[in-house]
Amino acid sequence: MFARLREDIRVVFDRDPAARTFFEVLTTYPGLHAILWHRLSHGLWNLGLKWLARLSSTLARWITGVEIHPGAKIGRRVFIDHGMGVVIGETAEIGDDCTLYHGVTLGGTSWQKGKRHPTLEPGVIVGAGAKVLGPITLGAGAKVGSNAVVVKDVPAGATAVGIPARILDPDADRARQEKAKQLGFSAYGVGADMNDPIVKAIHGLIDHSANTDKRLEWIVAELLRLGARPEGAQPHDHFDPASLNRMVD
Repeated sequence: MFARLREDIRVVFDRDPAARTFFEVLTTYPGLHAILWHRLSHGLWNLGLKWLARLSSTLARWITGVEIHPGAKIGRRVFIDHGMGVVIGETAEIGDDCTLYHGVTLGGTSWQKGKRHPTLEPGVIVGAGAKVLGPITLGAGAKVGSNAVVVKDVPAGATAVGIPARILDPDADRARQEKAKQLGFSAYGVGADMNDPIVKAIHGLIDHSANTDKRLEWIVAELLRLGARPEGAQPHDHFDPASLNRMVD
């Protein structure tokens, strides 16, 4: 028991730079208190003492601001940062080493009995205010952006952002950033998941420009392969796609 407690406290030091002392963490971190209290409530639930388990979890909610149904399954080294407003439903499953920030909801979308809450595989991080809804699975190491609403599975290692959440394409984001630099501004100044129509329009234009560049590069490469040469070129001249693109520009 004390080994698990030390493990839980060590997790706080690993993931919260504001943590200073063992005693401070043990006495002032509601997320830690909620996890410890849930173990008691979950034990009572598994023993068939359902009402007593619900009473225990209700007391924990009053004290910590974190509502965890006693039927939920939570693994080791799970960290709830700040904690206030976190809601975890009855059939939710949280794997080892997951992190939840304040305002996170692991909720259901159905009134039917059975599995109706999310499953978080090991290492998942869910940002503040995010809602993960339904019997979906977030793969190992997945990340959910703040205030996202996730209603579909998220692959392992992927990042989901927005309302409704979409999976970020790292290659597309990298191409967008490179094109934005060419146009004279940084794409870091705006978020890819913002709902501002102007921001979305700018991102659409940048994406279109990046895709057009890729098509032009492919066309130039094919023309060179077929033996096409720029007007006025001598037979011994050598051209690569990059130099031909510069001539076209």
